[in-house]
Amino acid sequence: MNIREIEQMHPNGQRVRAALDAAGVPGRIVETLEPSPTAATAAAQLDIEVGQVANSLVFEADGEPLLVLTSGQHKADTHRLADFIGAERVHRPNADFVREHTSQPIGGVAPVGHPRPLRTIVDTQLAAWPVVWAAGGHPHYVFPTSFDELLRITNGEPFDVGVKP
Repeated sequence: MNIREIEQMHPNGQRVRAALDAAGVPGRIVETLEPSPTAATAAAQLDIEVGQVANSLVFEADGEPLLVLTSGQHKADTHRLADFIGAERVHRPNADFVREHTSQPIGGVAPVGHPRPLRTIVDTQLAAWPVVWAAGGHPHYVFPTSFDELLRITNGEPFDVGVKP
């Protein structure tokens, strides 16, 4: 694995760690040595399958934030997501919208640690692995978790979010 322990944690990571502690999550946040702009690069650094990367994607659903934790093995289908949540439109917003609702940058958005809870969808494809890795509030921070734990700590709704052929 291409990771190390964090010596001085960024405030975003501290907020995520506090949220994980409050939820009873024992895992530790670690730092990747290189940026992970894609699920494939994150998987390579963590020496895991790309599907084990829990991408945290923020969408705008009829003006409201929607956090989708999706497996790195596929893209999220915004039309299916809109149908599932009863929204007219779900789309990728700009970076300012993401930061406004999460206080975290794109590429480092964690499942928790936001200013207020976000409606969250958790991709059922993540259940295929006993351990998945999610971002920790900073582009270099990640932590191990599981599908069931993600559902619990985010009050998430399970849904197969992937684009279908």
